[in-house]
Amino acid sequence: MLSNPFLFTLLRILPASLASWLGGWLSANVARRSMKLRDERARRNLAVLRPELDQATQERMLTRRWFNLGRTMAELANVDRLVNDRHVTIADEAAYREALASPRPMIFLTTHIGNWDLLAAHLKASTDRPGLGVYDPPDNAAQAAMLKRARESYMGEAITGSSGAARAILRHLSEKERPMLYILVDERRDRQVWFPRFGRDLEPSGNLSIALRLARRSNARFLPFTLARTKGAHFHLDWHPPLDPKAMEEAELLDAIDAYLGKACIDHADQWLALHDMDLTAASPALVASRSEQVAG
Repeated sequence: MLSNPFLFTLLRILPASLASWLGGWLSANVARRSMKLRDERARRNLAVLRPELDQATQERMLTRRWFNLGRTMAELANVDRLVNDRHVTIADEAAYREALASPRPMIFLTTHIGNWDLLAAHLKASTDRPGLGVYDPPDNAAQAAMLKRARESYMGEAITGSSGAARAILRHLSEKERPMLYILVDERRDRQVWFPRFGRDLEPSGNLSIALRLARRSNARFLPFTLARTKGAHFHLDWHPPLDPKAMEEAELLDAIDAYLGKACIDHADQWLALHDMDLTAASPALVASRSEQVAG
C-alpha cells in the first residue's frame, strides 16, 4: 500500500473507516495467501503465548490479526482523521493528561500493537512537548521515503535507528524544554523478539538498552503505553503510571516495563506485529514452561 500511489490516494479519498476496512479485507483475503510462512510462524507462536485457547479460537485470532495488519497499513493514509475522541478513548484520561504535564523529559515505551503510528500521532496531538520518534525503515527505498514523510507529518521529528541516532536523541532530551521520545522496544532479530522477555532470562538490548542509558543521562521518566484496536477504526489507549529510573533499581524498573508490555502483547496477540517475525518454539523452552505454568495457575 505504501509503494502504490494509486491505492494510497484511493485510501485517502475514501472515508477513513471505509479505507481501514478495505485495507483489512485486502490483507486477510489477498496478502495472507501469499505469506503462508509468516502465517504459520504466527500460528506456532500464538500456540506458545496462548496455550489455553482451542484451535478454532486461535484461527479466529489469526484472521483478526491479518485484518489488523491491513487496517494499520491503510490507516497511514488517514492518521490525521483518526486522531480524535471519536476514534481514540483513553484509560483514566485525567490522570494521563496530568502525567503528560510533568516538567521532566519523558520516554514513551510501546510495542507494535494495534496501530502504533496512530499512537505516536495521538501522543503528539495530546501535548505541547517537542517530540522525537525512532523507527526502523523498510528495506524498500520508495516505501522508506513515503513512510518517513508520513511519519514526520504526525510524529514531529522522526529519525531512523542509525549509528548516530543515540547522540541525536540525547541532544533532543537534554537541550529542549520538556522533551519526549517515542520508542518501540519489541525489535525482532535472528527470528526472536528480545523484549518483552516472556519469562526468558534476557539482558536489556537494542532500543530498550538505549532508552535506559538515555533516561539516566537526561533525567527522563518512562511511560509505557499501548493503543489496541477495539472495533474497526476505533482504539483504546492504555498506559502505565510513569516510572522513574532515578528512584528505582534497574531490575525493578525492567520488571515493571516487562510485566506491563508483556501482558499487553499476550492479551492482544491478535494485534501484535512481531507474532509472525519470530520463532518462540525453537529457542524458548523457558517461555513454553512459563506460559504453561501461568495457564495452570
